[in-house]
Amino acid sequence: MKHLLRTLTLLSLAFVFADSPSFADWKGGVAKANITPHEWMPMSGYGSRNNKHAVSKLTDLWAKAIVMEDDRGHQAVLVTLDLIGIDRGTSMQVCNRIQKNHNLKRAQIALSTSHTHTGPVVAATLKPMHYLLLDDANQKLVDQYAVFLEDQIVEVVDAAFENLGTAEFTWGSGTATFATNRRNNKEADVPKLREAGELKGPRDHDVPVLLMKKSGKVSAVVFGYACHSTTLSSMEWSGDYGGFAQIELEKEFPGAVALFWAGCGGDQNPLPRRTVELAKGYGHRLANAVVKATKTSMHKVEGNLKTRYEEVDLALAKLPSKEELVEQSKSSNHYIVSRAQMHLDNLAAGQEMSQTYPYPVELWTLGNDVTWVFQGGEVVIDYAIRIKGELGNKEMEDVNVWCAGYSNDVMAYIPSLRVLLEGGYEGASSMVYYGQPTVWSPKVEETIMDVVRRLNK
Repeated sequence: MKHLLRTLTLLSLAFVFADSPSFADWKGGVAKANITPHEWMPMSGYGSRNNKHAVSKLTDLWAKAIVMEDDRGHQAVLVTLDLIGIDRGTSMQVCNRIQKNHNLKRAQIALSTSHTHTGPVVAATLKPMHYLLLDDANQKLVDQYAVFLEDQIVEVVDAAFENLGTAEFTWGSGTATFATNRRNNKEADVPKLREAGELKGPRDHDVPVLLMKKSGKVSAVVFGYACHSTTLSSMEWSGDYGGFAQIELEKEFPGAVALFWAGCGGDQNPLPRRTVELAKGYGHRLANAVVKATKTSMHKVEGNLKTRYEEVDLALAKLPSKEELVEQSKSSNHYIVSRAQMHLDNLAAGQEMSQTYPYPVELWTLGNDVTWVFQGGEVVIDYAIRIKGELGNKEMEDVNVWCAGYSNDVMAYIPSLRVLLEGGYEGASSMVYYGQPTVWSPKVEETIMDVVRRLNK
C-alpha cells in the first residue's frame, strides 16, 4: 500500500510539473516599429542645418521594445529609439500610457536613444536650436511627428507584450575600439595617434550584449556602446553606425530584432568620420564585437529581475537675472539669443526658472550578475568608469555593469566634476543648445553617484 501511495504521489507531482514552467524560466517578448518620418521635415543634431529638411533616406529609423519577465512575474520594458534624444514631456506621456496599458510602475520602463545626428527634430529636445527659426508650417511638422512618435512607441510596447513567451536570456560583453575621447585628441591627428598607440583621455570600449532565445533560436540581440552617433552629418535619415550595426545583426540572426542603446559617450566620437563608408565600417566592427561575444562568453541570466527609478533635484549654478537674460538676448550668437528669449517668454507667461532639474536615474539588476544603470542626458565617460569601478564584480571575466546614457530624458550634457571645472563644450557651452539657463552646480557628480549607490542597495 505504501508503495502504491508513493507511486501515485510521484505521478501526481510529475503531472503538475509537466504543465508548469521551470522555476528558472523567464519570459520575453520583442517587437519593432518604423519611426522614419512620413514627410520631409527639419533635422536635428547640428545647428548649422538651420532647420533644413532631410532630402533622402540612408536607413530607416526604428523604435524597438523588449519585455523581460522573471519567474516571479516581475516585468521590465526597454525601448530603444534611433533618435537624437527624447524630452521630459514626451517621455512622461509615453511612460504614463505604457504604465496604464500594462499595469507597470515607472521603474519598469526604460527609454534609451541612440543619439543619431541624422534624425528628426523631436518635440522640445534641443529647443533653442529651433525656437526662433521654425515657422508655422515647420512647427506643425514637428508637432505632428511628436504625436506619431508617441503612438508608435506605445504600440511597439503593446506588440512586444503580445508575443511574450518562455525565453532564455544570456549576457556577455565584447570590445570595439573606434570611440575616441574628443576632448583630448584633435580629430585630424587621430589616425596617426591611433597608429602610434598615443590616443589620450578616458574611454570605454566595452560592448555589453544581452541575447534572448525562444525555442533555442535568437529572437532579440540587445547591445550598447559609449560613443557619439556623429559619423554622419548629411541631410539623409539614418541611424548612423548603430543603425548599420543593427541591420547587420538582424541579417546575422534571421528573424531576430537587434536593439542598440548608447552608453556614456558624451565626450566620445567615432573618429575619423564624415563618410557613409566609415559609418558602415564602424557598424560592422560593432556588430562583429557582438557576434564574437555570443560565440565565446555568454552567461545565463539566473535569479530575479529588479527595477528601481528615482528623479533627483540636480542643482544648477547661480541663475541669471531677468536683466542678464535681456542682455543675452542682444548677443551676436543666435543660440544665446534663442535661449534667452525662450526664458524671457517663459517669465512673461508666469513660469519661473528653477534652481534644480528633475534628473532621472534608473537601475535594473538582471538576475544575480548584471547591473544596468540608465542615466538621463549626454553623460560623459567618467561616470561609466566610476560606476563600473564601484559596482562591478572584478572577479567576473565579462563586464557585468552596463552604463547607458541618453535615457528617459535628454535635457543637457552631464559632465563629471573634472569636465565641469575644465569647461569647454561638454562642461559649459552646450547648455545653451539645450536651453538650460546656466551650467550645473559643482555638486553634479556626487549628487548622481549618491543616487546610483542608493538604488544599488
